[in-house]
Formats: sequence, C-alpha cells, structure tokens
Amino acid sequence: MIDVTAKNFEAEVLAASMDTPVLADFWAPWCGPCKSLGPVLEKLETEYAGRFKLVKIDSDQEQQLAGMFGIRSIPTCVLLMNGQPVDGFMGALPEGQVRAFLDKHLPSTEAMAAEAEEEQALEALAGGDTETALEKLQHAVATDPANDDARFDYIRLLLQFHREDDARTAFAPVLAKAAGARKLGALKAWLDALDFVATGAYDEGTEAGFAARIAANKRDFDARYARARWLMAHQHWTDAMDELLEILMRDKAWGDEIARKTCVAILDIIEPPKAKVAEGQIPPDDPVVASYRRRLSSVVLS
Repeated sequence: MIDVTAKNFEAEVLAASMDTPVLADFWAPWCGPCKSLGPVLEKLETEYAGRFKLVKIDSDQEQQLAGMFGIRSIPTCVLLMNGQPVDGFMGALPEGQVRAFLDKHLPSTEAMAAEAEEEQALEALAGGDTETALEKLQHAVATDPANDDARFDYIRLLLQFHREDDARTAFAPVLAKAAGARKLGALKAWLDALDFVATGAYDEGTEAGFAARIAANKRDFDARYARARWLMAHQHWTDAMDELLEILMRDKAWGDEIARKTCVAILDIIEPPKAKVAEGQIPPDDPVVASYRRRLSSVVLS
C-alpha cells in the first residue's frame, strides 16, 4: 500500500497500471467505513501477492484527484488497468465481495506465471537458446492453457524447427478457435500448407512446373496459389508473399480473397516479438514486415 498525492499520481497510478492493475482507495481520516475497509484491502493486497497494487488517496487533501474521478462519497475504490479506470465500487464492502470484485478483473496466478514464462522464453530465444525457449513456452501453455499468445509462440517455434507432430498436438485444443482468432488462423494456414505439400506430388521439379504454368498463363491463380503454399511449407516467406501479391494485383477477390488472407497470415507468422524499449518509446517495426504490410495495403487499396 502506498499513499498517493498529485505529485506521485502519474508514476504510482497511471504508469504503474500499465504493468499491474492498481486499486485506488479514496478515503478520509474522519470516515468510519473507510477505517473498516482499509484493513480488508491491505490484507487482500498481501494475499494476492503482486496481482494488484493498492494505493490510498486522501480525498480531503487531494480534492483535484477526487474530482478527476468524480468521487461523491467515500470510501470509493477505482480499479485502473493500462492507464484507464475499468471498474469500481462504493462503500465498505465485506471481504468476500471485494474478493469477488478483484477476481472478476485480475489475472489469475496461473496466467501471471504463464506470462512470466513466456517473457523468459522470448528472452532466451533472442539470445539464441532455442531449447530453453521451447521448454519455457511449453510450460507457459501447460500452466495457462487459455494463453493463446504463448501457444502461438510455442507452435510457431515448433514449426520453425520442423517439429510438426508436436505442433499439431499443441494446436489441437484451439483448432475450433482458429476461424475467429487471427494469430491462431495464421498457424492453421501454415499447417494447411504443410498438409497440402505432404499430400501432393511435389518433388525437385515442383518449382519448374509452377514456373512453366505461370509463364503460359499469368492468370493461372490456382498455380500461383499452389506455389505460394509450397513456398510457405518450405518457410520461403517473402517469395510466398510476392506470389500472393501477384494474384492480388490481378484479381483481389479471387478465391474469396484467399490471397490477401494468406498474406496477412504470413505477416503474423514472421513478425518477431516486439523489442523492449524505454518507457514512452515505440519499439521499431521489423523492416521486412513493415515493407510487406505497406505493399499489401498499396495493392489492396489500389
């Protein structure tokens, strides 16, 4: 618990809530219900062990802050996440109700543990330690199966290292969600491309065969799309996007816009995790991803 004033409000509340939910307790020394609620909040902050941060704001001394939040009676608690108030309650609620309020909004212990594992995995990957990254991501998914970001990173890394059976096993629990979740849909597009190649008669002459068909008919979109999927399966990402852009330049709507959708999927697959930067700065875009996003937008909007 920390006392907050106008001087430290930005750092202790707004900035802090970007990383950890902040519960602001507006109170006053003369307020009887505040005195009963305060110990409950402090107890829960300790018990929740970092899942939220408790701050206390004396509404008499900090009338500007109280006015900013429209405080009309005390005690009033406001929960902030990512710099914005998301919910609150008034009055000295009993512990069970305060606990229910917190549980509705705060990440679970499992989710926090999984996020920590994922962050460690990405750090290991950035340092070239693939095995540690895979181990951490696998553990993150096992700890919090609902963490689709960790699952995406895990399956993507498995596929990058040609561990297709493991990738399919990890993907199976979220297969039904792929149609409505873009990043999971991107993984499905990659797996579908691998299936397409595995079941087709593709060998060393495949590239020459595609080239001959496309040279004979530049609008042979079936051949162009098949080549793009063949390139995806072999992780030749920019070549695959070049082929998809060729389709889009000639017919944006072909195949229910499958060329655009597949290009978006590839961009999601190849986009690296955002690098950590100093507070207030924007991490730089990957130059290849940024270039192809611009090209895709230009073609689609032309």
